This record gives sequence, C-alpha cells and structure tokens, in this order.
Amino acid sequence: MSSAQTDQSPNKVVLFSGHMIDAPDRKTPRFPREREAVAAAAIEKTVAEIHAEEGDLAICGAACGGDLLFAEACIARRMRLELYIPFDEEAFLANSVDFADANWRDRYFAAKSKATLHVMPNELGPLQPETNPFHRNNLWMLESAARYGHEKVALICLWNGEGGDAPGGTQDFLEEASRRTMRVFWLDTRKLWS
Repeated sequence: MSSAQTDQSPNKVVLFSGHMIDAPDRKTPRFPREREAVAAAAIEKTVAEIHAEEGDLAICGAACGGDLLFAEACIARRMRLELYIPFDEEAFLANSVDFADANWRDRYFAAKSKATLHVMPNELGPLQPETNPFHRNNLWMLESAARYGHEKVALICLWNGEGGDAPGGTQDFLEEASRRTMRVFWLDTRKLWS
C-alpha cells in the first residue's frame, strides 16, 4: 500500500470489540474454541455488510479470538489495520494470546506484519494508579477512530450481552461507543452458538 493511500482519509472506520477464545480452565464457557469458524463467518459477513473495502480503516485489539478474527477478515479485504494493546508486547502475549495454544501466536504476528501496532504505555505513558488499562485502551481506540469523524465509524461487537470478567471489556466498549452515537453491529453469541 502506498504512503498516499495510507495518509488518505478512509471512507469507513470499523472498530471491533469482542470475546477472547476461552482459556482451557474457564468454568463458564463464553467463546469455546469449537465456535471459532462460526464467529469468523459472522464477522466476515458483517464487515462485508458495512461495505468496508480497500483503503478503509480497521481498529481493534489483538487478543486471541474475536480481535484476531476481525483483523484477519479486514486484511482479506485489504483494509488498513491498526492494533491497540494495553501492555508491552510480551506481557500482552502472555495474558491475551499464548494461553489459548493452537496457532494464535503465529496469527498475532501475521496480523501485526500487516498492521500498525500501537502499544499504550509507549504512546500514552505509564498507567496512573486507579486507572483500568483495558478501559483506557478502549477509550484510546474510540478516540483514534473518531479522528476521521464519528459519521464514518461503525462498531462490531462479538458479545454475549453479559457483564465481563473485569472492567474494560466489550460491555464497557459498547457503552462508551453508544455515548458517541456510533453505528453498532452486535453479534450476539447466545444466538450465534445456538
């Protein structure tokens, strides 16, 4: 992609937030690994329905599961991709990628090779006491998307409609996006998995 294309304002900006693949020891299933193909197909279909295309911008985290499935769908459409992570890369990989085994680490690096990686402590400075890193990362992604105008932004959520395991998850992201009147496409996993 040429630098002219990279600097050009996208027609659409597509954000994503969603569940990680379940850890092997997760007590209550949320995103079982056997549902990966179902989730990938739903994400690909939604990106297509938004009519995102080459030169448009995709923004997401980089965790195993929804984030990387979204990143792969957007790379396939030749969209520009920005990945945002709340910790230094090794800590992030240990906490949000490597636990899932399979080939998620390889997929992370494949996506990273076609993306711009934003590392929160490097770009925004150290985390202040009492600040949730995931909430801060959510706000950072929303602000980054809005730099092209709220009217261009759509958010895709892969979510079960329940509160997360900790603050700063998909529910938090959706609530913050709703305050900014972004178009939201909710992929309800309670329906997808049935």
